[in-house]
Amino acid sequence: MRGSSSRRAFLTAGLVGLTARGERRIEGGFYDDGIPQGHKLRDRTTFAAPRQKQRVPVVIVGGGMAGLCAAWRLNKKGFRDFVVLELEREAGGNARSGENEVSRYPWAAHYVPVPNRESTLVRELLEEFGVMQDGKVDERFLCFAPQERLFLYGRWQEGLEPDAGVTTRDREQFKRFAELIREQRATGQFTIPIESGARPSDLDRMSMTAFLDQHRFDSSHLRWYVDYACRDDYGAHASDTSAWAGIHYFASREHEDKGPVTWPEGNGWLTRELMKRVGAHVRSGATVYAVLKNGTRWRVLTEAIEYECDVVIFAAPTFLAHYLVEGAPPARGFVYSPWVTANLTLDRMPRERGSEVAWDNVIYDSRALGYVSATHMSLKTRIDRSVWTWYWAMADRTPASNRQALLSKDWQWFADYVLADLEKAHRDIRQCVSRIDVLRIGHAMARPVVGFLGSEDRKRWSAGNERILYANSDLSGVSIFEEAQYRGVRGADRALSIVGRR
Repeated sequence: MRGSSSRRAFLTAGLVGLTARGERRIEGGFYDDGIPQGHKLRDRTTFAAPRQKQRVPVVIVGGGMAGLCAAWRLNKKGFRDFVVLELEREAGGNARSGENEVSRYPWAAHYVPVPNRESTLVRELLEEFGVMQDGKVDERFLCFAPQERLFLYGRWQEGLEPDAGVTTRDREQFKRFAELIREQRATGQFTIPIESGARPSDLDRMSMTAFLDQHRFDSSHLRWYVDYACRDDYGAHASDTSAWAGIHYFASREHEDKGPVTWPEGNGWLTRELMKRVGAHVRSGATVYAVLKNGTRWRVLTEAIEYECDVVIFAAPTFLAHYLVEGAPPARGFVYSPWVTANLTLDRMPRERGSEVAWDNVIYDSRALGYVSATHMSLKTRIDRSVWTWYWAMADRTPASNRQALLSKDWQWFADYVLADLEKAHRDIRQCVSRIDVLRIGHAMARPVVGFLGSEDRKRWSAGNERILYANSDLSGVSIFEEAQYRGVRGADRALSIVGRR
């Protein structure tokens, strides 16, 4: 992991401070988010010609979870003649993490649910990493209590399902919604990975909001809860989410799930364990700017090296293929949600109203998604300083307009937005925070929009061909760890069958 000094080397635009309203100075900056390199690819900027050539049978484009899990699979199968090319300075994608003098902390993905019995790939990986043994999760990795809390009507309550101010009618609708989810779970179509159970469904042809309307769910508390779930996992409001995907959020996990599995640095812990095994094959800061046909092979171009290979596993977001891969069409129907995350270093804990600090902390009716505490898994009896990771899925406007906003606002604007949101629950937050680092992600995750699950475009990209295999989690429309792992492993297995034949 990086220490605080190297972390600061990754911050762009220098160090700036926030001293509005006469409070203490708050330092911070933007985390290096790769946006300039991404825009060079989008604009088809001319890159320098590679300085050397290298022959390798398999090239994995993208070092996020899908790419690293593809590498993990190849390595486990005894195949080690491959390379992983990653645009960012460090691998991990949405499972990157950071560290300062207080704690390790996540930059995005921060947990893995306890896997269902059918999620054999996830169980295999967690067993190998020592997180599970004989089908049980080691308690050291299970989230400590209290796990979740909600700020509602001026106080914190335990759990995220609204309780304070909820009427008998609200509770009846929550109960009826839970019964409906149980019925949907029993159909067997809401599985992880989704490909093992998904089938054509009328639910994919309506939004989650339309589904709630159809079943006469009008409780404002229930509708907030469902909308929050869609924003949390998909970066989209319920009105912009397929009802099939909205139900999948609730119906795909076993009822007795006691998780989640988490670490101070979130899924950065998984990245670190994967890098221990396949890091020798990973080339960070290696921007792939072209994937060109070369007879029955491919030429994969970076500014340092041109790789000639038999098979490309394209684990980067699918929309990038149109800009990189010769002959690849636009990825129509793929919609991506922009996100903002911020890591706040607290020199003291705020005064509380209601229940004690939980791991996941959510403010009712906020546009943001709340924050997780990096020190929640600490065994210390007293926590004086902490790091909070705050999340905002920009769901209110179109993704394109939100991406423009990401670039047009400076660090001070984002820092003040974060603090103003947290002030709803923590009036003294500005006296507690000494530093705010901000990460902007223009295409953070795929949105499972209405019709995406059954779309022919998704099926064509998932099929790929014998020379280039698409493997990003966006092909599932559900950007969770399990789907990224499944897509990466599936790409690796198909690549091995092709290389073996050749």
